[in-house]
Amino acid sequence: MHEAVSLDGRTAVVTGAGAGVGRAEALALAAAGARVVVNDVGPAAQAVVDEIISGGGQATAVVGDVGDWSLGERLVEKAVTRYGSLDILVNNAGVLRDMMLFNLTETAWDDVIRVHLKGHASVSRAAAVHWRALSKATGGPVYGRVVNTSSEAFLFGAAGQPNYSAAKAGIVALTLSTAQGLSRYGVRANAICPRARTGMTEHVFGEAADGAGELDILAPERVGTFVGYLASPAAAEINGQVFVVYGDMVALMAAPQVERQFRTTGPAFTPDELDQQLTPYFKGRSPYQSYAAYSVADLDTTGVQSAAN
Repeated sequence: MHEAVSLDGRTAVVTGAGAGVGRAEALALAAAGARVVVNDVGPAAQAVVDEIISGGGQATAVVGDVGDWSLGERLVEKAVTRYGSLDILVNNAGVLRDMMLFNLTETAWDDVIRVHLKGHASVSRAAAVHWRALSKATGGPVYGRVVNTSSEAFLFGAAGQPNYSAAKAGIVALTLSTAQGLSRYGVRANAICPRARTGMTEHVFGEAADGAGELDILAPERVGTFVGYLASPAAAEINGQVFVVYGDMVALMAAPQVERQFRTTGPAFTPDELDQQLTPYFKGRSPYQSYAAYSVADLDTTGVQSAAN
């Protein structure tokens, strides 16, 4: 493996790594040479650790819920005490509580926001504390990579996932804040919107077709490979970016742009003037011409058009 993408001597924490995309990410990081702290809520974490060790890698399990704020500190402490450093954080853990807004319960909202958004924040905060202190102690930049897991649901505003879409939008904002706040210490933070065939998405994508030994077009391993790249020295100049990744492609999302400015001709807008300027502009506008990034659906080369992940 080329030195620029090697993770030899690095230590990674991966949350929600007991199955699916998280497992694939942990395995990819280990294959690139990283020592991996594998987190999940149950025994699946140890199963992935055993898999990494059987392949010649180094890994240890930390069982716990990322919605518990203190778990972030436990994960960072485990990485540092067991392997001597924390270099990479992959926030992946999540749950689904899908329902339309009119059926949304407080519990369904709280569960998704707690695990996805609070979970990302809790571990990111602990890592940030560590990296900032290390940078101050050494008097220079550290090696730090954060890969957060958003979703195409935030780009589309998935109708049946108001809680999930909101959490994933929040994760992108958290990623941008992390990138801005920690770049001075050498840390790089980016977000991915992955699509993969996993236990969480089997109701959406179904089973993989027989590919005669070829890697499934929606295999989570494809996502893991990209995460390994973002965690590597080669990605040192990639910061504050959002990628859609699945199948045979990686798509870099552009920042939102101003479509049109409306300005008052007087000292302040009046209701009548707003009506005169805005109402004609939006008359007959397509329902798909909104802030939602529906054009992302055109990227699909898998034959599966759903935006779930």
